[in-house]
Amino acid sequence: MSDMLTTAEYENIAAKLSLPTNAFINGAFTTAQSGATLETLNPATGKVITKIASCDQADVDTATDFARKAFESGVWSKKHPADRKKILIKLADLIEKNQLELAVLESIESGKPISDCVTIDLPETANCIRWHAEAIDKIYDQVSPSGSEALGLIVREPLGVVSCVLPWNFPLMMLAFKLGPALAAGNSMLVKPAEQTSMTTLRVAELAKLAGVPDGVINVIPGFGETAGEAIGRHPDIDAVSFTGSTEVGRMFLEYSAQSNLKRVVLECGGKAPSIVLSDVTDLDSIAEHVVGSAFWSMGQNCTANCRLIVHRDVKEALMSKIQEQVGSWSTGNPLDPENALGAMISPEHFERVMGFIQSGKADGASVLCGGNQIEEGGGIYIAPTIFDDVEVKMNIASEEIFGPVLSVLTANSDEEAIAMANDTPYGLHASLYTSNVKSAHQFAREIQAGTVSVNCYSEGDITTPFGGYKLSGFGGRDNSLQAHDQYTETKTIWLDLSA
Repeated sequence: MSDMLTTAEYENIAAKLSLPTNAFINGAFTTAQSGATLETLNPATGKVITKIASCDQADVDTATDFARKAFESGVWSKKHPADRKKILIKLADLIEKNQLELAVLESIESGKPISDCVTIDLPETANCIRWHAEAIDKIYDQVSPSGSEALGLIVREPLGVVSCVLPWNFPLMMLAFKLGPALAAGNSMLVKPAEQTSMTTLRVAELAKLAGVPDGVINVIPGFGETAGEAIGRHPDIDAVSFTGSTEVGRMFLEYSAQSNLKRVVLECGGKAPSIVLSDVTDLDSIAEHVVGSAFWSMGQNCTANCRLIVHRDVKEALMSKIQEQVGSWSTGNPLDPENALGAMISPEHFERVMGFIQSGKADGASVLCGGNQIEEGGGIYIAPTIFDDVEVKMNIASEEIFGPVLSVLTANSDEEAIAMANDTPYGLHASLYTSNVKSAHQFAREIQAGTVSVNCYSEGDITTPFGGYKLSGFGGRDNSLQAHDQYTETKTIWLDLSA
């Protein structure tokens, strides 16, 4: 990480940040109409960073009105595709220009390691917006095979006013996943960031205005799920909601839609992803590196975290030895120290939830190979990377989404049993499959019930590949790739009779 700054330099940047604290509606920052605020904490210190406007129904109504007026005016929705493209590329450029500020802001609010923010989150955020901008003038409508007496046009049109409700684990990247295709299609937007991580989204909205996105096209409504989030879900003039978060809350958005205007709902929800290691593997060093990285990256607070290791009995002992060696290199502590691979848990409440699962694993008889304890540093909330062995399928740590740095190891007696164990879950977002046999790679990747299956690596694919889940992990569409544009557009048939 030779291009990284020192801890002191990052802390100096943090101390000088100008913090965005108000909602962003119709091109301007504004307080919540009720005057309410919420505290945003630094998970690494436990201290309040600042207070953010806490919006509710009134603010959602106002923002939706402005978004609808902007859409119907055509100031963005009818702008030439090449012009929308130029503006979104400029926004990506501005994100890159301000990436150091944004990276530090995201780190102090989320507890994420600064190394992840600088090397992964910010580059991918800018790249995502730029990629969807470039797609604007490369997605063609269609003409049906209607013969010489008619002309059938199949055209795509923006939905209107769409909303995205974001998680706290990847605030900027998830914003880009949704904002990129939604704006590319010509929609106006309401964005509700997670209450724990609002500031980077507010800053990006400000940059969007500087890039030339017209007023009213992007509106950011910080607040709690039970106020701002529910108001968005029930609003009769919002045409779609794209939500990333827990399956429990995803169900609520489906209910809100059913009880209001049947708005389109796109869900990317929970996961219980496996690493599946078959009997024929040979490169155990590479596998160990991927298994550890996929389980503990972002403190395991990742819906695709491979938190279950399902390993064939014949290779288990040798692999576990290498995995335990790998874990030793994952240092935990101050997120602004670029040497630390693991930062703080997002909140005291989430810390207690994860520690509850760890206690459950111990009580159920699983063996703790490493970790299982809190790390106390600087008033922050840290959990040591934890590995459980002797895990049975029926245990909570094997079946429930923990969303923390906890890896559960299950032993399979055959390759077929390993696949069956991998599929024995209500979730289906991601899986990693490790094998040295090409036939097994193709066969078992098809049999695994997950939206993404990475073979001999941990990967979610890239911006060109659809991302979403099976079963309780997803519903209604995909992020990334050209398919992401589909969820923010309507398909219209225009039939012209040429026979008269």
